[in-house]
Amino acid sequence: MDWIYDLSTWLQGMTAGAEPWNSYARYLPQLLQGVWVTLQLVVLSGVVGILLAVPLALMRVSKNPWIWVLPYCYIFFFRGTPLLVQIFLVYYGLSQFEALREMGWIWDSVLSQAYWCAIITFSLHTAAYIAELFRGAIQSVPKGEIEAAMALGLSRRQQYKKVILPRAFGMILPAYGNEVILMLKGSALASTITLLDLMGATRNVIARTYMNLEFFLLAGVLYLLIAAVFIGFFRLLENWFNAHQHATHLSTRQLDVQVQDEHLKDTAR
Repeated sequence: MDWIYDLSTWLQGMTAGAEPWNSYARYLPQLLQGVWVTLQLVVLSGVVGILLAVPLALMRVSKNPWIWVLPYCYIFFFRGTPLLVQIFLVYYGLSQFEALREMGWIWDSVLSQAYWCAIITFSLHTAAYIAELFRGAIQSVPKGEIEAAMALGLSRRQQYKKVILPRAFGMILPAYGNEVILMLKGSALASTITLLDLMGATRNVIARTYMNLEFFLLAGVLYLLIAAVFIGFFRLLENWFNAHQHATHLSTRQLDVQVQDEHLKDTAR
């Protein structure tokens, strides 16, 4: 990452000591390192969260109370308590259990580290929200599509794998994108447990420069840029998974002659 420091030095020379641009250039490496940590938190927690959300959602749609009651309580807790409280419970609360402190590398390398505690908390938190999105989407899959899968002889497992879950994922993509953006903004709370994410790096720089307004504005701009990247990414995913919603032009010439009736020609645009 030597090029970042070279860029910082070059930018400092370009600013000729003018503030706040000189300070922006001087502390650019620390801020970019904070951006990288923030991206890791959001991406890793988003991936782990959706992996946890799928089985939780499948358990939630079960009619057996012995199956759905546990994920219901889990979702109720993580949706009903503040994210900051959850971070403190994981980072400070787990150390109260002696059995955990005696777990060797699991404690030394994972549970005692602010980085992994933040990822664990964010993953559990976002999994609760995504599980509810999945539950609603699974229950909203058109009955006709499920009946068509049954008519093809697909087993219940194959129906979920090939029809229900892919359809549900396409349905929740807009809401899932919003959840990722909310997690991006919530990641700023990781700085409360000494993690140097973007907000933590910004606070460290402010402690050295006393330029509160300038660097908080810069942090806001960086968060906006990251959010714009995520929004563009999810827009591409939506276009891919929900391509049928964007097919506004229906060409009847490519259809078989036997199905080219006047109704299709009238509705084609």
